[in-house]
Amino acid sequence: MSDIIQLLPDNIANQIAAGEVIQRPASAVKELLENAVDAGADEIKLFVTDAGKAQIQVIDNGSGMSETDARMAFERHATSKIKKIEDLFSIKTMGFRGEALASIAAVSQVELKSKRKEDDAGIYIEIENSRVINQEPVAWEKGTSISMKNLFFNVPARRNFLKSNSSELRHIIDEFIRVSMAFPEIFFSFSSNGQEVFHLEKGSLKQRIVQILGNSYNSKLVSVQEKTDYMNISGFVGKPETAKKTRGDQYFFVNNRFIKSAYLNHAVNNAFSDLIPKDSFPMYALFIDLNPAEVDINVHPTKQEIKFEDEKIIYAFVQAAVKHALAQFSITPTLDFDLDPGIQKLDAVNKPFTEEEKTRSSNSSLFRSFTEKNQAHFIEKRSDLEHWKDLYESPSTSLKSNSSVLIEKPQTNIAETSDVFQILNSYILLQNDEGFVLINQQNAHERVLYERYIRAMSDKPIATQKSLFPASVELSVADAALLSELIPDLIALGFIIEPFGSNTFIIQGSPADVSQGSEKYILENILEQYKHFSSDIKHSRREKLLRSMALQQSVKTGTVLSKSEMQNLVKELFGCSIPSVSPNGKPVIMKFEKSELDKMFGR
Repeated sequence: MSDIIQLLPDNIANQIAAGEVIQRPASAVKELLENAVDAGADEIKLFVTDAGKAQIQVIDNGSGMSETDARMAFERHATSKIKKIEDLFSIKTMGFRGEALASIAAVSQVELKSKRKEDDAGIYIEIENSRVINQEPVAWEKGTSISMKNLFFNVPARRNFLKSNSSELRHIIDEFIRVSMAFPEIFFSFSSNGQEVFHLEKGSLKQRIVQILGNSYNSKLVSVQEKTDYMNISGFVGKPETAKKTRGDQYFFVNNRFIKSAYLNHAVNNAFSDLIPKDSFPMYALFIDLNPAEVDINVHPTKQEIKFEDEKIIYAFVQAAVKHALAQFSITPTLDFDLDPGIQKLDAVNKPFTEEEKTRSSNSSLFRSFTEKNQAHFIEKRSDLEHWKDLYESPSTSLKSNSSVLIEKPQTNIAETSDVFQILNSYILLQNDEGFVLINQQNAHERVLYERYIRAMSDKPIATQKSLFPASVELSVADAALLSELIPDLIALGFIIEPFGSNTFIIQGSPADVSQGSEKYILENILEQYKHFSSDIKHSRREKLLRSMALQQSVKTGTVLSKSEMQNLVKELFGCSIPSVSPNGKPVIMKFEKSELDKMFGR
């Protein structure tokens, strides 16, 4: 039998390796921008066409390359940063493994122009499928231009996995922001399809943050600055009023390298714990500077996930630094309150929980309802709700298909014999001879709206009201790209939105339930909610938008409802296909049967 194991050809091996480094156009943008920074440039320009699928070009005024270096730069693991193994533990540059250009050349058609200051002429190189197809002298100024065209032209299966242009452009914007924010002393510009998206002049970190995130942050940033022998931390956090429902404006940098760290995010969130709602996230751009030997940046091909030598020290330091900054600006509370001494004397706190009491409690139906299965009070069979549903059904009634949040008056005289109460301005209690159910009003309304929006997407578009005075909304670059992607679906949901240039949009119409004057607020919150769901890869763009709309538009906890509003909300809930859970899986209904209640009270 002949031998069957063979070495892969270089071009195929390079394509396989490229899959780890270049996953989408944004990956190539990141690598090219970081190379330009490492070259010592103080001016870096990014140009993309068709969200990077057609072309990505980065031009810098850095040190440039010799003819030999230009050729060697495209070889795998060719690097000027590492000469011995110890060098891995003292890396301070952005790139160092020599994978980026080799990976880019394996999956695109590359043109490079580069010239050092001391050379008379520059070098021009064309590479396709990892092979040099042309090389010649060229007139060029000091610095380097790298242009990559037709990404994944030789790997069509991978190209087919790329998302829409607007989606890929948002990823490019994210990478551009991460690099440009880390180096405010460098001029950066970014043009897409011939239009300039960013023009970031050299300046301070605060100026760069405001340039990127918007003028609204200009007076809402708190400086963080702490130094120790072990590490330094600097940067800014947003005042509590800037907190959002999404993590979008959160940036951590270690030795000027953007990183993703849920652990450190938790440290900052803890520092804000008494200042913002639990479901909100603070804005921050924080830079940690420490000995490279204390951190391993070589644990992931993108170098965005790193490992600290001692995570607990970093966590404590970050949390303390942010708390100190907030206290200095008189934002955090200055008083600590002790637990009310009266509470300490209560039997529930004072006396031991005996085995007899433990057994009695664990055998109760109430205890079982909270501990059995994964979702408390999840109603698996709709048949359990049939006799409740009957109270809210009438042959002459039908659900409205418009976008009314709550219908003020019932369509017919239904459910007048049933008792409906609101509890704590959050729950609806509905009772009959068999017991009662508790309905969470927000979760219920989310379910009603979600199913209404599904119908709107299929065959019943939501009614639109034209605005007498159209509202304009100016967004950040990233949000503008996101909104452009969502506009077709938003139209079916009752919005009329038109681009107005320079990241500005005009809201010409909105769903019928949106009050005049609140269109801008509603739209901005929908975008924030959508970004909150954006990390969930299980759902499509449309599904995430529907959930965002339902959550944002639903009647909130704490809202007082009239009896007719409660009756109609319950009626519409029981008309839903899945009334027992919200679109996000939260329970809507808790059912209490009279027989179970009697047992609980020994009757």
